[in-house]
Amino acid sequence: MNENIVNFRQLINIAERGNPDHIAYEFKENISKDSSPSIVKVKYCDFKDDIVALSTALLNLDLQGERIVLVGNNSYKWCVSYLAITTGNMIAVPLDRALPENEMENLIKRSGASAIIFEDKHKDVVEKILKQDSNNIKYAIAMNQPNDQDNIKSFDCLINQGRKLIANGDNTYDNIVIDNKKMSVMIFTSGTTNTPKAVMLSQYNICSNVVAFSHYAKVTSDDTLLSFLPIHHTFECTATFLFGLYSGAKVAFCDGLKYLQDNLKEYNVSVLFAVPLVLETMYKKIIKNINENKEPDAISKFKGNLRLVLCGSAPLNVDTIHGFNDLGIEFIQGYGLTEASPIISAETNDSKRPGSIGRVLDNLEIKIDNPDITGVGEITVKGPSVMIGYYNNPEETKKVLKNGWLSTGDYGYLDDDGFLYITGRKKDLIVLKNGKNVYPQELEALINKIPYVIESIVYPREESSRDTALCAEIVYSEDLIVDTLGDKSVLEYKNILWNEIKEINKSLPIYKHIKQISITTTPFAKTTTQKIKRYEVLKNLNLATS
Repeated sequence: MNENIVNFRQLINIAERGNPDHIAYEFKENISKDSSPSIVKVKYCDFKDDIVALSTALLNLDLQGERIVLVGNNSYKWCVSYLAITTGNMIAVPLDRALPENEMENLIKRSGASAIIFEDKHKDVVEKILKQDSNNIKYAIAMNQPNDQDNIKSFDCLINQGRKLIANGDNTYDNIVIDNKKMSVMIFTSGTTNTPKAVMLSQYNICSNVVAFSHYAKVTSDDTLLSFLPIHHTFECTATFLFGLYSGAKVAFCDGLKYLQDNLKEYNVSVLFAVPLVLETMYKKIIKNINENKEPDAISKFKGNLRLVLCGSAPLNVDTIHGFNDLGIEFIQGYGLTEASPIISAETNDSKRPGSIGRVLDNLEIKIDNPDITGVGEITVKGPSVMIGYYNNPEETKKVLKNGWLSTGDYGYLDDDGFLYITGRKKDLIVLKNGKNVYPQELEALINKIPYVIESIVYPREESSRDTALCAEIVYSEDLIVDTLGDKSVLEYKNILWNEIKEINKSLPIYKHIKQISITTTPFAKTTTQKIKRYEVLKNLNLATS
């Protein structure tokens, strides 16, 4: 592993020179109900050629230094576009493909982008923006369009143009000098509670994170990674796409969340990056299938070639971790946020502690700010992967960046051996009338251990001027609860769940006792990375229960 990687060009060159004929990507094309899809395999040498060709074409459109929005599903063309933009000294602006049209339109305008590369699904919003006088978009490039049409260019045609330019001696791309510490990627935060902020990341930020993470997760050119979390998000982009590239591994693209289990087997996936909700659901399905399938090889059938699972976003139920381990699957937890490119800490195969999210990466410093008597305080980090700041937002930047230290907004503590533990989000903290602090995530983790519970949210409700009651909204699986308890009424299920909650209360101090519950089979609203939109859910709960 090369420790001196500071930009994406070096990242590409290491992968391509190491094994140019190795398969970099595998995916399906022409997926339809009427015919079998064709499997496409792309070598590292061809991947690099496509990047250089597209970047050359974009540079010949006079886009050097400009911002280019990138929106679409996880795909080979998305990956080519991202690296063509950034290695050509242009700025990539990945957007969430699931955004409502009005939000997408707003972020495109806010980014100040001069071009947009998009999939067919977003053609309507692109055409709408192109008609507006206030837009800054000079070029719209469609990934799935075979030819140039009207004012929209074809991705494939641009690749071919780039190849012709290079064949005729165009060396514009080769002469580009990358400023490693200048903004190269602009990423909008999820904005579930306020206006999305635009995080500015450099190639140095991201590459330093990739290299540091390689000391924690052991992935080689023999591995196949499955890309299924939204690739616009830094966790998937850094951990699967760019880390996979650095490791010389193969990346396959998932056909969709409901096909996850099938794709794991058909692509012989050995390494998977995921978030807790997906892993919890996946594990319950595996166990159900194994219990229903009495064949001796049931376990190997359902886990396939999977050897390593890496979980980010939030701590996972310890029982689920042990369950994956029992299936012969190594499990590593990590923690991070977009502003840190994103990985801050991680476990390794040899260094784990139940309940923790590992140790801070070797090239980062960590400090618990203003800890209480138990050692819990806000987690702050410092190092090369910490963002440049928020674009056009010096006030918010000053709030979270002080003398190079990034305030994460998460509360946690370090044990004597340097393992990091998360207790909850600073903004989610519930302060009771008696001054006691309650982290709702701690209680939710206990509730979510109930076998037929999918997810839960703990929230406060004022009972009087002197008292606050802790309440829980619980989402249960109708199939699992029927399998476990039999067919009963909703009221009977609620009473059974309430008895489970009373057992949980016995293990907690009185001030943490849950006093009321409500139950539903309707999943909570979530971001595309499967994080619960807590404030949206709580707002609806308050309206419904006030």
